[in-house]
Amino acid sequence: MKPLLQMRGITKTFPGVRALDGVNLTVHAGEIHALVGENGAGKSTLMKVLSGVYPHGSYDGEILFDGAPVAFRSVRDSEEKGIIIIHQELALVPLLSIAENIFLGNECARGGVISWRETWARTEALLAKVGLDEAPQTPVERLGVGKQQLVEIAKALSRRVRLLILDEPTAALSEADSEKLLDLLLELRAQGVTSIIISHKLNEVRRVADRVTVLRDGATVASHDARAETLTEDMIVRDMVGRPMENRYPPREGRQAGEVLMEVRDWRVAHPEHAERIVVRDVSLRLRAGEVVGIAGLMGAGRTELAMSLFGESWGRKLAGEALIEGRPADISRVDRAIASGLAYVTEDRKELGLVLDEPITFNVTLANLAGVSRRGVLSPREESRVAERYREAMVIRTPGVHQKVVNLSGGNQQKVVLSKWLFADPRVLILDEPTRGIDVGAKYEIYTIINRLAAEGRGILMISSEMPELLGMCDRIYVMCEGTVVGELSADEASQERIMSLIVKHRRQAA
Repeated sequence: MKPLLQMRGITKTFPGVRALDGVNLTVHAGEIHALVGENGAGKSTLMKVLSGVYPHGSYDGEILFDGAPVAFRSVRDSEEKGIIIIHQELALVPLLSIAENIFLGNECARGGVISWRETWARTEALLAKVGLDEAPQTPVERLGVGKQQLVEIAKALSRRVRLLILDEPTAALSEADSEKLLDLLLELRAQGVTSIIISHKLNEVRRVADRVTVLRDGATVASHDARAETLTEDMIVRDMVGRPMENRYPPREGRQAGEVLMEVRDWRVAHPEHAERIVVRDVSLRLRAGEVVGIAGLMGAGRTELAMSLFGESWGRKLAGEALIEGRPADISRVDRAIASGLAYVTEDRKELGLVLDEPITFNVTLANLAGVSRRGVLSPREESRVAERYREAMVIRTPGVHQKVVNLSGGNQQKVVLSKWLFADPRVLILDEPTRGIDVGAKYEIYTIINRLAAEGRGILMISSEMPELLGMCDRIYVMCEGTVVGELSADEASQERIMSLIVKHRRQAA
């Protein structure tokens, strides 16, 4: 099998940082090639070099496609060769239809007039190819993230893709949607489409990848033929972090449950626009000092809606229920009041809702407690820098300095900035919504260690995660949610993936 793509000695530098250092990558025609590494290893940077986001001349090294040297000066140049990249943040226009998004910039037109009949017909054929049963006229904003991902792939297929690059394609997907997407990649491989997949989910990498290339600190450290050798997750992890990782979760030392910190009683919330839809239904739960308590459930179970409604009623319309902090009724009707009551919420979408990306670390770390860096109502830049530097050291945020813009940090370091922001507000209760989404295995361990440390300090941690092994490895107790209500509670000793799923299935049968 001849190489379709060869990247040789690719070096890319930014001010003060060498992001890529002589990287080599070879991808053969008709294979699925996984590119893995810790956050900041250079995976996305390498793909931006390949796709023309970073144009020829802004990096050193050479790229060969189909055996011939190429010099892409824009994304359009690479797309003309059939190289299509689907970024983690999907590039769809929500208010346009599926068909309009697929052919945006590549319209089916004759004499400058769009042929809608041809557009819809070609869209239907493409949607059938990716297994999406939706009308071409459907607005994209009505689709879930999983279906939007399929629209992006249909869009790539419309441009006669030869090399499809997917950056963390399943990071925001449910387990079922992830399976469908991986099955589609295997089908596309059978049709001759070559793919590069960037992923932190090593079980998915092992399932679909023919070859695996590992980057570490901007350099290629290993390339494995998954078909010719028995490739385990532990082998990949060792290459990624440079050492064996015998345990994915740190030991729960120093954690001991104390008094009840937070209690929620009969919490009921309606959809913000459709009052007849009850999204959170009579939820009651307790969280003790020093505990890490998980909330498990499938996508649509109402976990994030519960969390956001508790944090300043920032989602939905509260209909009933009360929240108590340290035994006293708490006013959490607004975000500022929730913070004053000792509550903090680390959102599942750190880029959209947790950070101001174009501002520096100093700005972001102090954002939830401006009074802590002010003197007589005036912000003190010196104090902001001092506080940010303190958290940079305590949280091991890898950055040249605290005045670095957050947008330039890796996902793991961005998440540490979000945690720092809330810790500076000194909360008693932290609600962590998907705290390790889109983070590599090494950075995950660091986040887990921080969570354990916070629990050992006597704080209460309420942790939402779609990764059941994560909940099982980290939590003292787990509440299971389904269709907006709590359907069971399991201790760490009782909990297993099978027990969690059986509670969900049992509830659905009873509700049917």
